Amino acid sequence: MTSDQRVTSPAELLDLYPTLINLCNLPANFALEGHSLAPQLKSATTRRDFPAITTHGPNNHAIRTDRWRYIRYANSTEELYDESADPNEWKNVASDPAHAATIRDLAQWLPRANAAPIAQSKLRLIELKDTTPFWEGKLIGPNDAIPD
Repeated sequence: MTSDQRVTSPAELLDLYPTLINLCNLPANFALEGHSLAPQLKSATTRRDFPAITTHGPNNHAIRTDRWRYIRYANSTEELYDESADPNEWKNVASDPAHAATIRDLAQWLPRANAAPIAQSKLRLIELKDTTPFWEGKLIGPNDAIPD
């Protein structure tokens, strides 16, 4: 590996195990979802062909590439940020028709199946159940305060 280099490509925790397998010259495990970061560790300029994907509860996903962060929520609302022009993510450009193709390309990485929450787990997120919002399993009414 080359020392004193900085890799700026997004990565995710799922990449750690495939990376260790690769670096230790162990047999590949094709059941893993992550991707080895060894190519980027060997050369910071190596292009990463996969975005980093973050999930926060069922149907709430973010896709992060070198340039873009695309978020789709369980209620189908979307956010899109151009990280090169707007690193603080102040301007959501998802509604701009000029970015429709970018959203289509990034949306292809969204998970096709979502695991249900574990029974009796207490989720710190808003869920939609038949279009009714719940926070940590409790119904949210139209006049309720914002949950802590």
